[in-house]
Amino acid sequence: MTQQIMACIDGSNFSRAVCDAAAWASLRLSAPLTFVHVIDKEANPVVHDSSGQIGLGSREHLLEELAALDEQRGKIAQQQGRLMLEAACQRATEDGVSEPSTRQRNGEVVEALYELESEIRLLVLGKRGESAASASAHLGSNLERVVRALHCPILITVAEFTAPQRVLIAFDGSETAHKAVEKVASSPLLAGLECHVVLVGVDTEAHRTQLTWVEQQLEGRGGKVITSIQSGEIELALRHYKQLHGIDMLVMGAYGHSRIRHLLVGSTTTDMIRHASVPILIIR
Repeated sequence: MTQQIMACIDGSNFSRAVCDAAAWASLRLSAPLTFVHVIDKEANPVVHDSSGQIGLGSREHLLEELAALDEQRGKIAQQQGRLMLEAACQRATEDGVSEPSTRQRNGEVVEALYELESEIRLLVLGKRGESAASASAHLGSNLERVVRALHCPILITVAEFTAPQRVLIAFDGSETAHKAVEKVASSPLLAGLECHVVLVGVDTEAHRTQLTWVEQQLEGRGGKVITSIQSGEIELALRHYKQLHGIDMLVMGAYGHSRIRHLLVGSTTTDMIRHASVPILIIR
């Protein structure tokens, strides 16, 4: 089974960025691209059966009308989804992707993606979906659940996507961070890009030794490698470094060594996603 880039689109303002990010990843990885749209029945308005308040004689007729309305809403949702998938394919084709494909599913987004995970090389999602609040501090519940449930790499886009030139790997010495570095080193996705590896903590010999290991892992992938030890609160230090060096993309593990495993992700990862102004690549 050929693993592919899968991009989940909906009616949100993030869908165009998802298309662009997915097309970029597909071309970088020379991997097929599939757009997925999930029709969530829970998102449809619920019409309550109030026939009991009107009279028993009206009950059968009202239930028939409710069923007809439900069917009509389902057909409209399917058609809207097909139109979005067609538009996504057209946009990806214009970006240079050859023959992108589509899938449409009914049910919950998390369950649908979980069933497809064995086929996913990289999953691309928008930071928020169409049902999420637009407040910048909001982190959509579907996104949280997807990151928790799936173990494939996930690229989370912001409202606009531009092909990155400088990436930042947030490194904390954990097992997950080591795996993230190894995956970046072995994948063509970020090959040739300027790579900044930042460890937030005390400047010690042990930390310098860890960063030397990182440099050795990344030296064969092309592109400049810059390592740095920063002090202070983790999220603020990473955000300041990102702004100072014009970082286009963040790479983070879903867990750090000091995080509680039953939580969604490490609190630093969650905070960075919540306040992100550039795409974030999450590696489990």
